[in-house]
Amino acid sequence: MDSDATLEHMTNPYDRVQNPAGPQQPQQPAPSSAGPDAQRWQGWQQPVGQPGPFGAPQAPTAGHPTLAYAPIGAQQHAPAAAAPRAPRRTGLVVTSVVAAALLGGAAGFGGGALALSQHQPQTQSAPGGGATGDTVSDPSTIADVAAAAGPSVVTVQASSSSGSGEGSGVAIAAGGYIVTNNHVVTLDGQAADASITVETSDGRLLAAEIVGTDPIVDLAVIKVDAELPVITFAASDDVRVGDTAIAIGAPLGLSNSVTDGIVSAVDRGLRIASSAAPSEEDQSQQQPFGFWQPDGTQAAQEDISIPVVQTDASINPGNSGGALLNAAGQLVGVNVAIASMGSEGSSGSIGIGFAIEASLVQRVVDEIIADGSASHGLLGATVSDVTDASVGTVGARIREVVEGGAAAAAGLQQGDVITAIDGQAVTGATDATAQVRAHAAGETVTITYLRDGREAEAEVTLGELG
Repeated sequence: MDSDATLEHMTNPYDRVQNPAGPQQPQQPAPSSAGPDAQRWQGWQQPVGQPGPFGAPQAPTAGHPTLAYAPIGAQQHAPAAAAPRAPRRTGLVVTSVVAAALLGGAAGFGGGALALSQHQPQTQSAPGGGATGDTVSDPSTIADVAAAAGPSVVTVQASSSSGSGEGSGVAIAAGGYIVTNNHVVTLDGQAADASITVETSDGRLLAAEIVGTDPIVDLAVIKVDAELPVITFAASDDVRVGDTAIAIGAPLGLSNSVTDGIVSAVDRGLRIASSAAPSEEDQSQQQPFGFWQPDGTQAAQEDISIPVVQTDASINPGNSGGALLNAAGQLVGVNVAIASMGSEGSSGSIGIGFAIEASLVQRVVDEIIADGSASHGLLGATVSDVTDASVGTVGARIREVVEGGAAAAAGLQQGDVITAIDGQAVTGATDATAQVRAHAAGETVTITYLRDGREAEAEVTLGELG
């Protein structure tokens, strides 16, 4: 698995699907007639089993259920529709979720924002206009958090000639800047020129422009001509397993919905399908929705790897791009994917959802607002999961070092097993890629590795993913 090119993203967060012919009813359409989400839902089912050399599960084992790890955002046309923060990141392979039917809007947050508890921690200004502060345990009720943070969460509607759909977004900087998922504004990678409309929690409809997109980590920044309450960022290093987690967004098209649970895991590496928008040439050559070949088989698609927070808060299609908050009302992550059972009728939340870590979100949106785009680190090595028990630990084995790349310059060699990056454990190839991508190009990271059974460290100045 190439730690610099092939591990990307497999999560499509689309909420509700609209069809030019009218609203669609919830269903699991057949591949021959379904849109992107429903089709990919069937095509990307992943069995539970032993990870193979590239992190993808192998054939299912008797008695094990089939899980489909699905993104949760806006879809297109027809159904395009455990333990404290210690140590271990686990790489997961995710696919997209089946699209939901168009449902009416839900009740708003009612009465405007209430002040958070006086126990809310002090915050400091962050570059993008938000703020970063220490996480504390349950200083506010969920109702307080919903009332205070709700006005910062919006519903994002995207439409193009190929279809339309909805997701969620979060106001992250003064001046009307909003973060959402890239797959929301590109209709799961099917449109490069979608028109974007934002619906605020108090019912205003605002035209939005795309400031910049980052398909490498499935994020996008859009802007409206209005001031919205800006969310504050939690410090990712302070997020702990067991912390309160509150999700706000538009699941199944139900705007202003609030669910809660806990943080189930931190520092996971998640592999999902890329939602990069097609070029004009690609669009002209593409089959409708692009996910299936004429014979019904799945079309080839790149993957991306991202660092995520796992939660059992109920998250469903349409939550994509919305907020995952802590008990202080601070942004822990941007919701991006869910795991669902692969059988018909069970495509909703099963208590395994994922949000892009706040630290990565903040870096990327700051760079997009400042420069129109964000950079990502490149290790310059091909890696795979460690499956040999004789190694004595999990990690990412370097299979090949690119001549002149960052890994080679730091003295890393073929056969070295990467076990940590900047002190965060690496459990496999997906983990390694997610952690490298989370850093900006040119940053120096400390890589801990095993060579001939001996542990060593290397200071690596990352290259830039082109």
